[in-house]
Amino acid sequence: MRNKQGKLITSEISWKDITPGGMVFESGSARYFKTGDWRTMKPVFKADQCKQCLLCVPTCPDSSIPVTAGKREDFNFEHCKGCGICAKACPFDAIDFIKDQK
Repeated sequence: MRNKQGKLITSEISWKDITPGGMVFESGSARYFKTGDWRTMKPVFKADQCKQCLLCVPTCPDSSIPVTAGKREDFNFEHCKGCGICAKACPFDAIDFIKDQK
């Protein structure tokens, strides 16, 4: 194997002399894509039972539980994939988990 200057790569060549393996791209984000269409199950927020403990918020892998002024709001269904982790995390049974009827 040869480096970018055509020299044979040996144990004496520094990592700085080796040709980069590929291009560097910006990291991806689902922020710009509506991924909620994948959902088959749907969480239902029961605001009357919610104690605003916010234990559900950090468990959501899709950041689909918005918080404003320290209080959680209803789900962002554009990104919620219906995994149900939030419903299991809620100690006050403030989240139902039902079949999505799209």
